[in-house]
Amino acid sequence: MALPEAASAQPSQAAQPKTILTSTDLHRVVDRIAHQILEKTQGAADTALMGIPTRGGPLARRLADRIRTFEGVDVPVGVLDITLYRDDLRRQATRAIGPTEVPPGGIDGRRVILVDDVLFSGRTVRAALDALSDIGRPRCVQLAVLVDRGHRELPIRADYVGKNIPTALTESVRVALVEIDGVDEVKLYGGTQ
Repeated sequence: MALPEAASAQPSQAAQPKTILTSTDLHRVVDRIAHQILEKTQGAADTALMGIPTRGGPLARRLADRIRTFEGVDVPVGVLDITLYRDDLRRQATRAIGPTEVPPGGIDGRRVILVDDVLFSGRTVRAALDALSDIGRPRCVQLAVLVDRGHRELPIRADYVGKNIPTALTESVRVALVEIDGVDEVKLYGGTQ
């Protein structure tokens, strides 16, 4: 009888999430992305940040705040709702449409950096590119993500990556932010420890 108990104890251990980024780590990663943006954009000149809901909006605001702290530059921030541009609308439950907030001064002729929490298949970014084209014509579009977990289904890559986390398809990465979840952390679910 001892053998089945040991076997049943193992799945519960596998069900425990693994912390990938603590609050301190997450703040450090946001700082690093802000520095990368400043370096690659000549001080964020003519740049706007567009957060992809839900967690991309707060991340974009954090990046803008850190850029202001580091360089004294105010980078305009907006939010880009992609609900109606998703390619899985028929397969998933109806979603509420969120607001799209165009940054002050618009996006025409600017470098727009899309900001999201996790880059996975690339389908969310594809939807964001479609949504972006409906509100203006940026000079160029870049992508900043907190976590890149791989498994792309479309030819999309991030220009600014906080952390690369190799994952299995059966695993999931969950980002929690104080603004939405009351805590800052990134956890990996579904893997063994």
